[in-house]
Amino acid sequence: MPQKEWRLDTRVAHAGVGSDLVYGSVITPIFQTVTYQHTSDGFGPYDYSRTDNPTRRSLAASITELEGGSGTSVFGSGMAAITALAHLLKSGDHVVLTQDSYGGTYRLFQDTFQKFGVTTTYVDTRNPDQVASALTPHTRLLFIETPSNPLLQISGLKILTDLAHAQGAWVAVDNTFMTFLRQRPFDFGADFVVYSATKYLAGHNDVVAGLVISRSPELAEEIAVICNASGGILGPWDSWLLLRGLKTLDLRLDRQEQNALVLAQFLAQHPKIAAVYYPGLPDHPGGLLHQQQATGPGAMISFRLHEPEFVGPMMDRLHCIIPAVSLGGVESLITHPFYETHRELPESVRMALGITPGLVRLSVGIENVADLQADLSQALHAIP
Repeated sequence: MPQKEWRLDTRVAHAGVGSDLVYGSVITPIFQTVTYQHTSDGFGPYDYSRTDNPTRRSLAASITELEGGSGTSVFGSGMAAITALAHLLKSGDHVVLTQDSYGGTYRLFQDTFQKFGVTTTYVDTRNPDQVASALTPHTRLLFIETPSNPLLQISGLKILTDLAHAQGAWVAVDNTFMTFLRQRPFDFGADFVVYSATKYLAGHNDVVAGLVISRSPELAEEIAVICNASGGILGPWDSWLLLRGLKTLDLRLDRQEQNALVLAQFLAQHPKIAAVYYPGLPDHPGGLLHQQQATGPGAMISFRLHEPEFVGPMMDRLHCIIPAVSLGGVESLITHPFYETHRELPESVRMALGITPGLVRLSVGIENVADLQADLSQALHAIP
């Protein structure tokens, strides 16, 4: 069977295999070099590692194939990736974003690119009418998170992409929570897929990285030029770590999803929990739409305590689940969006969006689910 006909989980396991054409190494080698020797009549395939590096190229080629795009640029962080995307814009351009996007995304567009004349509108992208009303002749980019961070709100990729394209705007989808194994934005017409590859793709809390995958070769080349010019690239060692982590993504995500469903069901029945947000629960708003555009619920859960003042004491009592920012690794992590991941948003905005002091976000890892449930149970039991 030709490799292009392999199932996606097989292709993930073989990421980077066959890239060493000199020695035949099964695993992509780490080319820890800055520059490359060349002859007097010009450069070879590589000249300087900011521009390209064999280890990073192997990673980029693997991601491009797995995502179904035309080219990938690899960055030193997820925010560097989004920054490169924003560098496609010019003064006077307008961006529409999911209203409860990650706080760093909000900060980038609101505090940094606003200085360069790029304006932004934050809307409830679950509502296509709101998106349609926000689009203007100057709108150049619609940036979507679905499921959103941290409330896991679901936006319709196909209808939003059609609306944006009709207005002449690009569509970028932050696919960090779902990965290409669960959601494939290019199938719905997106122009860019963006990742904090730090999270599920790397999967071990040991590397910070970002990706922009482009639908067309022309857009891929534009992003590559920005990547080279701005210099926010990922080094060869971290590229190798990301490529290594990628190979077990399917196994990790399966286990994480299984664990997340059990924990979401447990939390939904707990008397000290006011609400649980998880696309795998039957009453999750937008759950049916999510099932139409994704093949799994993911492993992120948010929940709200009846008594917000007990969030801190509950987190302090956890032992197996680690209070820490980030997500998507093999270890379960819990964070407090109001004071941590979304603190950049004005308090009035956080409260209006439902990112309140009682909200907690849980990234479910690969531990034994009985241990995770017991840990949550004893921590919640301490709440009066």
